[in-house]
This record gives sequence, structure tokens and C-alpha cells, in this order.
Amino acid sequence: MQEQHQDLLYSLHDKPNAVACLTAALQHMLASFIGVITPTLIISATLGLTEHTAYLICMALFVSGVGTFIQTKKFGPVGSGLVAIQGTSFAFISALLLAGMKVKNEGGSSEEILSLLFGLTLAGALVEVVFSLFVTQLKRIITPLTTGIVITAIGLSLINVGMTDLAGGFNAESFASLDNLGLGVSVLLIIVFLNASNNHWVRLSAIFIGMTLGTAYVWFTKGLDFSHLNDLPAIAVPQPFAFGISFDITLFLPIALIYLFTAIETAGDLTANSLFCKEPVSGPLYLSRIKGGILGDGLNSMIAGAFNTFPNTTFGQNNGVIQLTGIASRKVGFFVAGMFVFVGLFPAVGGVLQAIPKPVLGGATLVMFAMVAVGGLKLLASYALDRRSSLITACALGMSIGVMMVPSALSQLPTWLENVLLSPVTSAGLTAIILDLTLPSAPQKTSSTASKTQGEV
Repeated sequence: MQEQHQDLLYSLHDKPNAVACLTAALQHMLASFIGVITPTLIISATLGLTEHTAYLICMALFVSGVGTFIQTKKFGPVGSGLVAIQGTSFAFISALLLAGMKVKNEGGSSEEILSLLFGLTLAGALVEVVFSLFVTQLKRIITPLTTGIVITAIGLSLINVGMTDLAGGFNAESFASLDNLGLGVSVLLIIVFLNASNNHWVRLSAIFIGMTLGTAYVWFTKGLDFSHLNDLPAIAVPQPFAFGISFDITLFLPIALIYLFTAIETAGDLTANSLFCKEPVSGPLYLSRIKGGILGDGLNSMIAGAFNTFPNTTFGQNNGVIQLTGIASRKVGFFVAGMFVFVGLFPAVGGVLQAIPKPVLGGATLVMFAMVAVGGLKLLASYALDRRSSLITACALGMSIGVMMVPSALSQLPTWLENVLLSPVTSAGLTAIILDLTLPSAPQKTSSTASKTQGEV
């Protein structure tokens, strides 16, 4: 294979000194920290779970550390054995919000909302665990085409959330004020310009820096309310099933389907990780790592559901840290895991993060969610989009955007089917899978006929 990346300073099984490990681990933290906490901040704010936000953030960080350790260490068939950083997945936000809103609209308490969300997280993780055993056999169903469509739908479905926060957040008295819009757009522009930098470290830290500057500006000009910190305990004790656990089969189906697609996304992230670590990207060892990584994702999400946080997945952005630092040692993964667990034990950390102004969060997440959609489009662009594939893509994204814009169009369907299709991600995924399996493949064209049809859509 042609050399594409810088030479590694430390390979997978090397043991760099503590200073090198700490330096690399801090870069991994900068690249992933905001991604780990953002889904929790969004879900908590949207569903009105303010009194539990600090604890939920702590558990998100704690479980990310535990999951990273499991993925990196590799226990038998569980884990990839690579520096695969785990964090809360963005893919499930819209489906979890749909489930939470159902409970809230029926008069359910915060505890009842969380009980259902964690029950769905735990049950859905079983789907990914089973899927890990049949990865190669199910590639006919979960193809690059369907995966690209779903990733695009995930990003598009979340842009509404990011834009709402940028304007001030749900039900904010100052919603759409010029102050909110100016702050949110300023954070967005800072992140964009930092991402355009030629300095790799600045690009990696762009979101972290942008949110820090935006929050600092509000703190110095208007002040931030940290009074809630006085009510927080010094240590957050991880307590399994602190909010109980419940289940709803009609709300489970969208979650289960999303787990399948995030498993395929994990396979792609681990392939890139192996490439940057100069490890095999084919053969028995590679396949073992992919299966172990997906199994690890599933078990880590089960741990997440049990310890009061949301589904976990492998973070692809951390592959760039390996490439930039030249440090692929698993020892770094253990440092990152320890740092996440340590930070997750202190509710004050979650309490401070809870005070991030909504326009700051919205300015950052609008970029992040749009980039998720662009990632899906890039995957689609790498696929041979002939007439058949273009038709599948158009129908799937049309259904996804359609249910986002006119959810009442599904109001006459049976409740279970309405709940499934109300998720834009599920609508896109099911449409793509059904059409991909049923539409006949286009016949292979000869060179002469191909030239005649170049102008076709």
C-alpha cells in the first residue's frame, strides 16, 4: 500500500512515556469532549430535564471513559484493541427526543422520561450486539448507499435543533433576539475560521475554542448563573438504573434501526483507525477487530443505558489525532479513558457545562450537525450514483425531509407505524433499504451504449 501518512512515532503496541501519553490524550480530549456532552445537553434542555443535567453529563463522561477502556484493552472478543475513543452518539438524538416528547406530552415526569430513554438505549444495544455476529452477512442490506443516506438524514434532522438553540433555545423569552443571533453567528464564524487554519491543532480544537470564547464573552458582559452549583454533591456516584427502566415497543423500532447504521459507521471508523495505525485493513485480524469493535459499541451502549446515559459509539474525529500526533499506542487510550472517568466523577464539571449559553451551543452544533450531513453526502459521492442509486437517494431523503416538515401527514397511520416513521432517520433508512432490495440493478452498459447515455440523470 502506498504510503499516505506520516511515520508513526509510536505504534499500537509501543509504550511511550507518560509525557507523550498525556500530550496525546489531551488532544484526544479536545477533539471529543464537546461531542461527548452535546447530545446530553440537547436532550436535557429540549425535554426540560434541567434538574438532572449535571448528573447526566457526569454519566456521559464516565461511561465514555469506561467504554474507551473496553475498546482499547479488548477483553476476549469484546473491543477492537485500537485507540477507539467512545462517546455519546449524535445519531440517536432525534429518535430519543421523539420518545421523550411522547412521555412528556402524556404528562410524564422527568424521571419517567429518563426511565424510557435508558430502557430504549439498553434494549437497542442488544440489536448491535447481535449484529456484530453477522457483519459480513448483512452487508447486502446495510450498503454504503443506505449508510450514506442515513448519515445525511441524521445531520439534516438535527439542524433544526442547532438553529433553535442558536436563536435562544426552546421557549426562551429572548428567542430570536439580535443578541442571541449575534452571539450564535459569532461562535459559528469563529469555528469556521479556525477550521480554515493551516495549523492542525487549531483545527482540531476549533469547536472547543469557539464555545469557550463565546461562553467567556457572555460571562464577562452579562454574567452566568452558577447558583445551581451550590446544590450539587462533591462526587457523582455512578448508580445503575438511578431513574428506573421502562420500555415501549413502538418507540423501540426507530432506535433499533439506528443502531444498525451506527454499527456500519463504526466499521468505517475502525477501518480508518487501522489505516492510520498502519495495522491490517483486510484479513482475519482486521475482521476480528471490526467485529470486536461493533460488539464493544453494543456492550458499551448497554452500560450507558444501565448507568443513566445515552447510546455510545466510536468517534471518528479522533482518528485525525492519531494521524497528527503520530502516536497510535494503546497506552494513550488508557490515559484518555482515565481522564474521562475522573472528570465524570465531579458534578461541578457538569454544572459548569450546563451554564453554556444556548446561542453558543447552537452556533457550534449547527456546524457540527451540518458536517454530519456533509459526511453522508461525501459517502454518497464516493458511490457510483447511477439512475437507480439516485432514485433511491431522492426517495429516501424526500421521505426524511417530508416527515420533518409535515409530521401530521402520518397522523392517520397506526400508532406503532407513526412512531416508527416520525423519525426522519428511520424514514430515510427504511425507504433506502426497501428500495435497494427491490429495485432491479441497472444492466452493465457496454462502452458504446454508455457514451450515449452520459446525459441521463
